[in-house]
Amino acid sequence: MKTVSKIEDIRKELNKARMDGLRIGFVPTMGFLHEGHLSLVRKCRDENDIVVVSIFVNPAQFGAGEDLDSYPSDIKRDTALLEAAGTNILFLPEREEIYPEGFSTNISVAGVSDGLCGRSRPGHFDGVCTVVTKLLNIVQPERAYFGEKDYQQLQVIKRLARDLNIPSEIIGGSIIREDDGLAMSSRNVYLTPEQRESALSLNRSFKVVQDALKEGVEDVSELRADVEEFINSHEYARIDYIEFVDPEFLRPVRKIEGDFLMALAVYVGKARLIDNNYFEVQK
Repeated sequence: MKTVSKIEDIRKELNKARMDGLRIGFVPTMGFLHEGHLSLVRKCRDENDIVVVSIFVNPAQFGAGEDLDSYPSDIKRDTALLEAAGTNILFLPEREEIYPEGFSTNISVAGVSDGLCGRSRPGHFDGVCTVVTKLLNIVQPERAYFGEKDYQQLQVIKRLARDLNIPSEIIGGSIIREDDGLAMSSRNVYLTPEQRESALSLNRSFKVVQDALKEGVEDVSELRADVEEFINSHEYARIDYIEFVDPEFLRPVRKIEGDFLMALAVYVGKARLIDNNYFEVQK
């Protein structure tokens, strides 16, 4: 595995690969890797000839008071994991390489980014869209891979690629969970053992909804109230949002009449955790 930090260097490497007719796949990350990231790397490895992974903690997607300065990092460990997973090139740029002095461009995707985390974290998706556009332009992969745990982010990036005619295919990877059901996240390291038990309320809340659907409940306000009661019964959990939306445009639904996505964000201690579940509804 080769590690590069400069845009001109990674472009030289990838231009050689293209001249040889090799297919390039790309997995952008913020590091502190877990099995969720590595599942994307392996998927990329299976579907491409060259695997590029970036590690860049993007300051533009963090708001005031969020954990930019304390975001977990272990580059030595990440490098070993990526090499073992079959990565060919690790792109490890400094902040000034991505955002040089005088940088003044901002990219925004309306609609699909407005609710959920977009409402809770103003400006977050502008930061995501700007850095993802830059990374896709730098790497120019045939395929780029993003996890479905960040379901809204995945839909925003798909819309970004369509609207701006970015030729990379945007591919989602399934949520990877710990043995106890907690969705894997770099922020799980913030949890104490007691808080982790409360964090399991996110995943377990999906069964609350499933049970209510089996009983014939179709009113979303009733479903939300059941989930709120369940999560609030856990000592360290503080709800940011619980939403029921259509899976493509993420518009709120009021009555269950077809497939829907339940998405939620919950603070557990200092960790802000997100999770989601796609419900198929037979009518």
